[in-house]
Amino acid sequence: MSAAVVVGSGPNGLAGAVALARAGLDVTVLEAQPTIGGGTRTEELTVPGVRHDVCSAMHPLGVGSPYLQTLDLGRHGLEWCWPEIDLAHPLDGGTAGVLERSIDATAAGLGPDGPAWRRLFAHQAERFDDLGADILRPVAHVPRHPLLLASFGVRALAPASWIVRRWHHDETRALFGGMSAHAFRPLTSPTSASVGLALGLSAHRYGWPVARGGSSAITDALAAELRACGGRIETGRRVTSLSEVDSADVVLLDLSPRGVLDLAGDRLPGRIARAYRRYRFGPAAYKVDLAVEGGVPWRNEQCRRAGTVHVGGPFEQVAAAEADVAAGRMPQRPFMLVGQQYLADPTRSAGDVHPIWIYAHVPSGYTGDATETVLRQLERFAPGVRDRIVGQAVRGPLDYEAYNPNFVGGDISTGANDPIQVLLRPRVAIDPYRTGIPGVYICSAATPPGGGVHGMCGANAAASALKHLQR
Repeated sequence: MSAAVVVGSGPNGLAGAVALARAGLDVTVLEAQPTIGGGTRTEELTVPGVRHDVCSAMHPLGVGSPYLQTLDLGRHGLEWCWPEIDLAHPLDGGTAGVLERSIDATAAGLGPDGPAWRRLFAHQAERFDDLGADILRPVAHVPRHPLLLASFGVRALAPASWIVRRWHHDETRALFGGMSAHAFRPLTSPTSASVGLALGLSAHRYGWPVARGGSSAITDALAAELRACGGRIETGRRVTSLSEVDSADVVLLDLSPRGVLDLAGDRLPGRIARAYRRYRFGPAAYKVDLAVEGGVPWRNEQCRRAGTVHVGGPFEQVAAAEADVAAGRMPQRPFMLVGQQYLADPTRSAGDVHPIWIYAHVPSGYTGDATETVLRQLERFAPGVRDRIVGQAVRGPLDYEAYNPNFVGGDISTGANDPIQVLLRPRVAIDPYRTGIPGVYICSAATPPGGGVHGMCGANAAASALKHLQR
């Protein structure tokens, strides 16, 4: 029996481990931290009984992942929960752009902009499973649905600022701009529309659910599936050199290119080492977790029912904030993602005290204290929220890098989503998972299809490893 070692127990590492174990390999996962999970851990960060997702929270690409759908993770306790409203984006006048799983309901709520929203999303949302089979794979592959992929690609290559020209109302423009801002890129740059389109399509196909009990339930279920296939997980096992796993036939590294360089040293071929050294990381996240009694008193009533709220004002303000962050400037009004997971999953709360999850986009490596800026921006759309806060925890960019070395400078996406790296990451290659060292593969979010809890990077890397192992 061939042996495999996976370094890192994030969702990609575990997904790759499961794929190898199901193919009959003897698999061991080595995790440096005391617990598994990478970016999918859940902890009581503020007050007892209130459970906060440490990093990832909402999972539109998780529930629709082509690979995760092949696993019966429900038998290991994974349960998806949906809020009444998937996403809302409030404006200063008290209105909001609102996205629901139903494209009919979303279009109706957008008024005169509804028909244009429907034209952009309806057809491809209906075929999102077919589209996902192509966009969640490396660029260099034979498309299964070439016309569908081409139709998506033409729009995805555009700047978000071009796409919003089809709408006339601030609510609609802001709604799309907030989704596109998940890319941590200036909204005027090419490919900045790609993430907004993918998130919108997945929302209309699957919604934006959360995992009952916290994001850790996803990796807990993957770990249970791995054990059911005969695999093992060893925590507290930090690997500092590739020589420590030389006995394995296959090695998957759930690490950033910088981590692979640290581990492999001069064993990497020169051209690949140079490509990894050139790999670019993006802006950072500044995290504020709040325990709020009675929930956030949003001025807009629909925001009170939304699992995710994008805070940033109209499109122009979101675009200005993202441009500042990309240029290394801390914006006065940063773009923020606010998670209200408890609306879909009440088990996260302790009585009437609820977890509120906030990411603000800040420059890479930002060392300042942005907490007051975050609270002021929240108060802008939810007057009186400060009076309800009974607990608070803060994690800045360098704290995130210490928590997970893949998050270089606080980049939770494990790599800049610039036009080249959106398409070709971590290097230009037909098989981007191969490191050039026989039997060793990289499987982190630095590989296609990039960030998100979907396990596809790990599954794709495992498929590459199995293909070469069988030769």
